Amino acid sequence: MSWDFALLLFVALVVTGLVWLLDVGVLRGRRRARAEAAAQACRNNAAGLDPAALQVECDRIYERANRPSWWVEYCVSFFPVILFVFVLRSFVVEPFRIPSGSMLPTLENGDLILVNKYEYGIRLPVIDRKILDVGSPRRGDVVVFRYPVDPSVDYIKRVIGVPGDVIEYRNKVLSVNGTPVQRVRDGDYYEPDRAVYVGQYREQLGEVSHRILLNVQAPQELMPITRFPDFQACAYLPDGVRCTVPAGHYFMMGDNRDNSLDSRYWGFVPDRNIVGRAFFIWMNFGSPSRIGGFE
Repeated sequence: MSWDFALLLFVALVVTGLVWLLDVGVLRGRRRARAEAAAQACRNNAAGLDPAALQVECDRIYERANRPSWWVEYCVSFFPVILFVFVLRSFVVEPFRIPSGSMLPTLENGDLILVNKYEYGIRLPVIDRKILDVGSPRRGDVVVFRYPVDPSVDYIKRVIGVPGDVIEYRNKVLSVNGTPVQRVRDGDYYEPDRAVYVGQYREQLGEVSHRILLNVQAPQELMPITRFPDFQACAYLPDGVRCTVPAGHYFMMGDNRDNSLDSRYWGFVPDRNIVGRAFFIWMNFGSPSRIGGFE
């Protein structure tokens, strides 16, 4: 999406906020003075009229003279709403839509999720500069981030490696710092994107137990799609890849291991690209029963 919604929202906030300040500080007083003058002129020029009828007419003139211009009225009305949305979206939670099956079976195409924006630190909106370091992504977290190859695109993957970790994915076996990650077969899963049944496993990544999809017998060639920053930290081998995660970066993978474009192909995610931790499915219009938390 070429439009930067955060920037558009910020511009709308600034414009409506400036008009609101102008109205409070200047325009509102001018309108009131003009309305009072018009009402007084009404009373002065209404000799012989019934007092009750005169009051109604002068009140109508006052209200009309005190009414703001349409653009002022719109800006003043929308400013609190835009301010609320801006603060909520920038510092608390932000909604996202899952666009693909790379995180199956954890997240399905069409899931509408909420992302915690403050758990990894408070960032200034638009420029995304961290001003308060609250915490850092942990292994097993499901994270939304700006795709390093094209930062205008948001991706969602699971954190596999944190700074300093040595990640190996060889012969479809994942290892972290030399220790293979435990996985146990958990039946089969029908993958709608490819219309096939795939092996489902329960994987234990640190303290997080989650499901993955994996066809252990299907071939999978791991080749970089670009010469990414810190390329020398990875070694592409005949049976897989081995990477040492640089400082300030993270290694991400999708739960759909055979159908995910992730750090195995385009490298590491810098901390500045992190948007937040995904934690809740708030709607899936095709399957409302999916509403709730996930691992």
